[in-house]
Amino acid sequence: MTITSENTAADPADFSRQRPIPDNLVPDLNDVNAFTHDKLASELVRQYAPWAWARAEKLGSRVWDPRVLKAARDAQRYVPELRTLDRLGNEVYDVDFHPAYHELMSLGFGSGVHSLAWTADQPGAHSARAVLSYLWNQIDGSTACPIGMAYASIPVLRSRPELAPWAEAIATEGYDPADVPIEQKSAGTIGYFMTEKHGGSDLRANITVARPVGRRGPGEIYLVNGHKWFASVPMSDAYLTVAQTERGLSCLLVPRRRPDGSLNGIAINRLKDKLGNKANASSEIEYRDAHAFLVGEEGKGVRTILSSAEYTRLDFAVGSAGLMRAALSQCLHHNDNRSAFGAPLSQLPIQAPVLADLALEWAGAAHLGFRVARAEDHQDDVSEKLVSRLLTPVAKFWNCRRVSSVTEEVIQSIGGNAYIEEHPCPRYYREAPLNAIWEGTSNMMVMDVGRVLTREPKAIEPVLDEIRPVAAEHPLLADVLAEIDELVMAPEDTTRYVVTRIALAVQAALLVQHAPTVVADAFVASRLGTNWGPGYGTLRDVDFEAVIDFARLG
Repeated sequence: MTITSENTAADPADFSRQRPIPDNLVPDLNDVNAFTHDKLASELVRQYAPWAWARAEKLGSRVWDPRVLKAARDAQRYVPELRTLDRLGNEVYDVDFHPAYHELMSLGFGSGVHSLAWTADQPGAHSARAVLSYLWNQIDGSTACPIGMAYASIPVLRSRPELAPWAEAIATEGYDPADVPIEQKSAGTIGYFMTEKHGGSDLRANITVARPVGRRGPGEIYLVNGHKWFASVPMSDAYLTVAQTERGLSCLLVPRRRPDGSLNGIAINRLKDKLGNKANASSEIEYRDAHAFLVGEEGKGVRTILSSAEYTRLDFAVGSAGLMRAALSQCLHHNDNRSAFGAPLSQLPIQAPVLADLALEWAGAAHLGFRVARAEDHQDDVSEKLVSRLLTPVAKFWNCRRVSSVTEEVIQSIGGNAYIEEHPCPRYYREAPLNAIWEGTSNMMVMDVGRVLTREPKAIEPVLDEIRPVAAEHPLLADVLAEIDELVMAPEDTTRYVVTRIALAVQAALLVQHAPTVVADAFVASRLGTNWGPGYGTLRDVDFEAVIDFARLG
């Protein structure tokens, strides 16, 4: 029997060759320099810290590096594990990390993200370091925690001559994961162990105690006993902590190991199972006659800690802008490369207002965070010192509140592909709420603004003076400025509304001064006017494409 060609089965290989290849699939966002292609961040460095360009460019090249993206994903998937005992039953209180975590730590600390502000003898060092943190938060939020704590601790450690070796170790560019005494390490890390389960943010309610071994006073050895409820990065070489002494709440530096290599009376009870930030081992610990060095004067612990909180809060404000940038970069990449109804998504009339709105949110947040960093660069100027004191809690409040809504809207704008764990967006979404909790919740920031306005009423003046020339050309901003002038007359009544108005006014003025006119005008009209709703995508009378183009990596 002869089989005709009509009855011959098709060769699968031939079928695959004839099958059309989809041309509407969006490739991964890879190998684009997140610094040089970011119009806002690159201009900041060009203007205020040109000497840091090569360093920022180098780190920017790693943000969308496939290897780094994989490390960030793996570090979150394979979470740290606590080992309380070794195989012989000896207490070790060790935390095992996936190699990806150490890879990220090596890159971040090796890039000077934690210390550039303190080691570079150049103008604009805090601004340059803020850009590095902005880039790092696009890579990974979990390792941003130890990086930020190191940044904040260095000036505290440097203020005490007896702690100079610790300051030098923490400021070193590099990462050494060995769990040995600090004298045997090439670089060090540090944690902040402050809160207790019954008091939370109310540090004065702490009941952990510290008693001098011999003499009392700065740099002397004390024994610490008690517990800490949120102790992140317990594998750090030392912890800044607070405990009650005879003269009140005091700050102490507790090494993880004693010079002979033994554990320093520190027991890790368990690791927290957090919503996000999973690669960062947050723990509950107990001090059992832990040897510690008194930092500063007895009874001045809150003041000592708050002197470093200014930097951690700045870091969260800048970091939130970086997280917005990462989400926005993914969003624009997808919407430019995906088509529907005959056009790229970014050009659709229903989608363009959403993307432009997200771009405005990022631009305002980044400028606000970087403005605070610039104030840190000029602490010898009384006005800039006041700007820093007021705008740090304002920026921490506003940027950290807004980042969660940005990441959620980005997932909406990409769709189901951004809801699967292989995409970076689920990491961003889980990371975002944490920024508004750590280092002072939103309400704490509002209370801090109220305290500043009460104790230092003149702190608002340099902020308003910076806005006034811009307000003269923008009636909407002038109206908000007049409203703020009236509201701050009763600082004891400071609310989220007051802080929000200050944040928006400062953002608007900064964008008018530093962003393209189309971007600034859209921000002022939407955030200060009536052409904007409670969600994203309600912009009207805006050149959407021009605003979106400003935010594109290119």
